[in-house]
Amino acid sequence: MSSTEPLDSPVHSGPLVGYKVLELCSTIAGPACARMLADFGADVIKVEPPGGDPMRSMGKHSGDISLYAATLLRNKRAIAVDLKTVEGRKIVRELALKCDVLVENFRPGVMERLGLDYESLSQENPGLVMVRISGYGQTGPYKDRPGYGAICEAFAGVRNLTGDPDRPPARVALATTDYLSAVYACYGTSMALLSRGKTGRGQVVDVALYEAAFSQMEAYVPAFKTIDFVPNRVGSNLPNMAPNSLYLTKDGGYVLIAANSDATFKRLIAVMGQPELIDHPKMSSIRVRGQNIAFCNEMVSAWTAQHDGVEIERQLLEAEVPVSRVYTMPDIFADPHFQARDMLPQVEHPVLGPLTHPGVVPKLSSTPGEILHSGPNFGENTRDVLRDELDYSATQIDELIEQKVIFCSQS
Repeated sequence: MSSTEPLDSPVHSGPLVGYKVLELCSTIAGPACARMLADFGADVIKVEPPGGDPMRSMGKHSGDISLYAATLLRNKRAIAVDLKTVEGRKIVRELALKCDVLVENFRPGVMERLGLDYESLSQENPGLVMVRISGYGQTGPYKDRPGYGAICEAFAGVRNLTGDPDRPPARVALATTDYLSAVYACYGTSMALLSRGKTGRGQVVDVALYEAAFSQMEAYVPAFKTIDFVPNRVGSNLPNMAPNSLYLTKDGGYVLIAANSDATFKRLIAVMGQPELIDHPKMSSIRVRGQNIAFCNEMVSAWTAQHDGVEIERQLLEAEVPVSRVYTMPDIFADPHFQARDMLPQVEHPVLGPLTHPGVVPKLSSTPGEILHSGPNFGENTRDVLRDELDYSATQIDELIEQKVIFCSQS
């Protein structure tokens, strides 16, 4: 969606139209999974506790409005229910029995204690797909441990490879494991729904944050077991490959240059004005360069330090050498490619006006995803959902509000 959409825009036309999803999630991985499903047409009903999803307090705010919630909760309907009450659990159970997918990220055992376990729900709704996202999975000796993405990165070995070799492991300033887990959860949901189309039965999709993180360690698993190789931090370099690193520019920025083949390396050193380097004993082949990373980086750095980042980009792109300046947020918003690929769409917000979202990923040619509206307020759709999905009367809803079983807010 490249232009501003009003909140009363038409319904979705994506490939998941017709699927109803119940989200019992907080913070990032679960809500991100459900957001991806919603972007492609699923009707997602997000259930929040009385205090709201903690992610409404995360990230930056404009006044009292969480900008993160406005994007991560987009395309969803939001209801607020107290699951500590018998009536609250009854409401959520009734909704689950009407849904195709239930996404939850409680610690293992919580859904069972709430009476919302897969076994009992699937007896009445055999087609239900339950997506369970947790730190360590639903089985195993560590299943009851609390686990956020950062914790599970440490457990999976990923954190040990992040940063410079002479410093403690660094933290990536993004929720990478949460988003990767969300992608795996969506992938699992799609496969489970495809299977249901053949068998008529749903199943459990068990996504562990540590396993999503660990899947990135694929290159090192056989290397350790076969040749006892133990990887460690290499900073901005790519192990066994050079030149492939960050290089300081004359104007104080950085460029990332990746000359990962002999042909590309020849084009790089031609631009550098040093074609003779191809015969240097430390730079004559991919394997040799991978054994002399520091030397290769020194040679490239000496050249980049003489030029501004934009000029380096121009010269190397003309020579078909992969390169990019290290972008800041202002660079991203100024770059025409992000605009052309619809990665910075503006969506109307009832208070903020046009609000820039991250675009929908991936791009589908025939049934693309779209953004119909920004994230709803806490409890914004409670009354509508109970009326339209469960046939509750206005009197019943008012009584539940008075009993503090459910909560509403004005849009």
